[in-house]
Amino acid sequence: MKITNVTVTLFKWEDIPLKSYDHAVNAVSTTSDLGLVKIETDEGIEGHSLLGLCVHPASLEAPFITRFLKPILMGENPLDRARLFERMSIMRAQVSTFAVCAIDVALWDLAGKVSGLPIHAMMGTYRQKIPVYASSEQHDSIDGYVEQALAVKERGLHGYKLHPPQNWRDDIAACEAVRKAVGDDFTLMLDSRSAYDLGEAVKVGRAIHEMGFMWYEDPLPITDIYNYTKLTEKMDIPVMATEFPCGWLDDYAPWIMNKATDILRGDVLIKGGLTSMLKIAHLAEAFAMNLEIHHGGNSVNDVANLHIQMAIPNTTFMEVLLPHETWWHGLVEEIQIDSEGFAHAPTKPGLGYEIDLELVEKQKLTVVS
Repeated sequence: MKITNVTVTLFKWEDIPLKSYDHAVNAVSTTSDLGLVKIETDEGIEGHSLLGLCVHPASLEAPFITRFLKPILMGENPLDRARLFERMSIMRAQVSTFAVCAIDVALWDLAGKVSGLPIHAMMGTYRQKIPVYASSEQHDSIDGYVEQALAVKERGLHGYKLHPPQNWRDDIAACEAVRKAVGDDFTLMLDSRSAYDLGEAVKVGRAIHEMGFMWYEDPLPITDIYNYTKLTEKMDIPVMATEFPCGWLDDYAPWIMNKATDILRGDVLIKGGLTSMLKIAHLAEAFAMNLEIHHGGNSVNDVANLHIQMAIPNTTFMEVLLPHETWWHGLVEEIQIDSEGFAHAPTKPGLGYEIDLELVEKQKLTVVS
């Protein structure tokens, strides 16, 4: 079997809710574009993925796929994922993890269709379902967090994570109000999105530890290994970093060796695909660490994340970033969460979820090849 073509069909995404998650990452436009990535073979089997997200249109990345990654793939056996991933990853000066992710996920989808197995089964299934927690947008008031947390608990989800106002005193107040509202037995987390200096981070961390929060995510600037090392020494609550600074496997080494984080973080989009995430999960397991998986930025990437979560022991939850409409678009059916707050292992070959090809055609902008 040989790869005969790689294309990206760009299509418009409209009516995106405008939301803020920190001072830097916002959905600033009601329109974006996504890309249907298609890998074709001489045996007629195709692999698919989605490129792009609400804050980073696919049109920014598609030319890098066709210019730099397509030549690596043409004429190759699509089942040689490890070798193809290695060749793509050494192009890190030319392409982002976003582009590599789209190709790698499509290669896994294709392999699943060849084997007749869902991706997690090819990796080796560990579980059949995983509990889901909801992750907030920034709210204009403390009442906004309280109301949303109560709704999440009522829905049957297993936890709620705050993206707070990013002023340490206000952040503690929001956490206190949410804890009081949901009770002591509901799982809460805080993701401060690099809002604090070391002194502020210590104050907030000690406060939420007393409130029984599960973890303390990204309180300091994303590359500040020196102060993260100091922070983890001072904290009783587990500190979680490495969501953003690590794009590739080897970037995790200084964080682990300096004991600068208690939990590793990652997702297929930011880390370069399923192949990369599986390597990171095994690295974490070797150090008795969890890899908690961040949302994937678009619908297909969250499906890919779900497959990883079904295949590894050292992860706890699936994250859903609210509101769904800001992040999920383009599938015939989105990931289903049952009434008890669990997402279940896909059962169909490959990704197991279908991209809405009618929607792609209706909203098509152009084909990049």
